[in-house]
Amino acid sequence: MAFLQPVDIAALNALARGTAVENLGIVVTDAGADWLRATMPVDARTKQPYGLLHGGASVLLAETLGSMAGGLCVDPAKAMVVGLEINANHLRAVREGTVTGTAKAVHVGRSTQVWEIRIENEAGKPVCLSRLTLAVVSLRPG
Repeated sequence: MAFLQPVDIAALNALARGTAVENLGIVVTDAGADWLRATMPVDARTKQPYGLLHGGASVLLAETLGSMAGGLCVDPAKAMVVGLEINANHLRAVREGTVTGTAKAVHVGRSTQVWEIRIENEAGKPVCLSRLTLAVVSLRPG
């Protein structure tokens, strides 16, 4: 499934201004015809008290990527996407550096979408594997 809209990485990053996404240092870096990629630093903003990447920060990165990618699969004049459910398997601890998440569609339907988001460390090893289910919500005038 290719995106319906052209991917404007600068515009996606602009959407994050003044949000949790910006506060955690998440930056969309790359995109293909059907995938979206972003990075997030592992620093004081994203670590838990034991010095490891906080699982909640990984989930925020995953939901950000999946939601942005899902939004590119609908006509923004007619619909939007919202999260219904997310799960995450935390596979490897990270203490420093940057993690990279990549969202790819599993299912893009008229009423729901399912996205898989793989988060990796700098060595390309899996840190977190997440699945996000989105609802496609019709925008009605008025």
